[in-house]
Amino acid sequence: MNDVPAAFSREQGCTEAEWLGWLPGAVDGRALALQPGQARVEGIGPGGLTIRWRALEPRCIALIRLPRLAVDFRFDADVDAPERRHFMCRFDLWMQRGGG
Repeated sequence: MNDVPAAFSREQGCTEAEWLGWLPGAVDGRALALQPGQARVEGIGPGGLTIRWRALEPRCIALIRLPRLAVDFRFDADVDAPERRHFMCRFDLWMQRGGG
């Protein structure tokens, strides 16, 4: 994985209910405080991470409607690049969904 910036945004292909179900496992046992539309993760090096999300209009492909969330990640200033990369590698692996 390349360097992970201190703040970035993504689009996740899931509902908010799915996101909330996956989030505790994705933070790998770290302290997680949930509020509507956001979460605070502590214990990433000396700092933490704030995650905010909001529902987007579903992506429509023919008759298929795919749910989407806009997700913003903001690491504290004292979380260095290797800690951000380590956390996001695990986070992304947990959140990865696929079919086959």
